[in-house]
Amino acid sequence: MENKPVKSSLKTTPAKARGEAQTPRPQLDRERWIESAVDVLAKEGVSGLRVEVLAKHCGVTKGSFYWHFKDKQALLDALLEQWKDGRIRDIEKTTAVTPGKERDQLHYAIELYGANRNRKGMLIELAVRDWARHDTQAATVVESVDLYRLECTRKLFVAAGMSDAEAKSRSLLLYACVFGLSLMHYNHFDDNLTDLKKRIAERIVAD
Repeated sequence: MENKPVKSSLKTTPAKARGEAQTPRPQLDRERWIESAVDVLAKEGVSGLRVEVLAKHCGVTKGSFYWHFKDKQALLDALLEQWKDGRIRDIEKTTAVTPGKERDQLHYAIELYGANRNRKGMLIELAVRDWARHDTQAATVVESVDLYRLECTRKLFVAAGMSDAEAKSRSLLLYACVFGLSLMHYNHFDDNLTDLKKRIAERIVAD
């Protein structure tokens, strides 16, 4: 008698149904999505902020995004708010000073913003400003940050003994200088850039 193969009555059960451990999908919290958006903004500008691109950048599915944000605009709103809050905290810290040390603090602010030590920070700044050129909401946020920066340094110049009118002009000159330098390639303009920047700072701060 021929032996026929016996068919197994056991069916293959998915690992989930068997209760076996599965590798969990990575999950991102809201802040991580915003941080990833900042990275993409610095590299590609606002045009690169697409949900598909961000999900790929983070190694997750698009579904994770919509768990935290209603839509792309909600992410853009959160990104602008974080940028604004960060810049305000930064200028408050940079212009905080002990009475009598205002001029030293102004020199420090010029050195800090003109040194370009934080290349990523400058790329983000430029990307947000480019965004503001064609987006009303972004333009409003950038203007509020600029006015806050100018007001903080104006107060320093007034505390250093200048009139309000003079303090406003010096404050505007300070930011025009440091942001202008961030856009220029001048490494071969002078053999001693450190001394050159010190002389510029002295002209901005001096009586």
